[in-house]
Amino acid sequence: MTTKVAVIYYSATGNVHRLAQAVAEGAAKAGAEVRLRRVAELAPQEAIDANPAWRAHADSTANEVQLAALEDLSWADAYAFGTPTRFGNVAAQLKQFLDTTGGLWQAGELADKPVTAFTSAINTHGGNESTLLALYNTMHHWGCFIIPPGYTDPMLYAAGGNPYGVSHPSGAGEASDALLKAAAYQGERLATVAARLARGRAA
Repeated sequence: MTTKVAVIYYSATGNVHRLAQAVAEGAAKAGAEVRLRRVAELAPQEAIDANPAWRAHADSTANEVQLAALEDLSWADAYAFGTPTRFGNVAAQLKQFLDTTGGLWQAGELADKPVTAFTSAINTHGGNESTLLALYNTMHHWGCFIIPPGYTDPMLYAAGGNPYGVSHPSGAGEASDALLKAAAYQGERLATVAARLARGRAA
């Protein structure tokens, strides 16, 4: 049975988008069927227009990446969520999507699924870890199995060594090859664990 992984993210200027693509590629490498989905933008058009990078990314992904839907959560066996950090917390766009999942949660459709997360902030210590921990709070309520990268592969040290999830300090420029490699590993690890859980349930 093929494992199904939903990679759901919000990205303003593209940093989290690149991480999401790498996570999706890693999950696919592990044999998973992957859905890459972005959540809806909530910011006013004037704010987006005021930042050329934000406008360029919004336009480039409008027809490239489908919007996330609750059906994607029902479909998937495992989840990877990505968000930029907003004052050390989850971006409103992703949080709004998560806040619509009450029906699925009450029906038990989100429980017992493995989940992982990734993020980006301008600075190395700009809230990356607290954002991931805040995001995982929702997953605790869902009853998911949190699958962090930890220090399960030496490559994670070269990517900054965040055990909670890959995090990109975007003030240093675009994501490095080491960081993207670590993000792909995180997606591969998620899909691998999800497949093991599925085999255990079937046994």
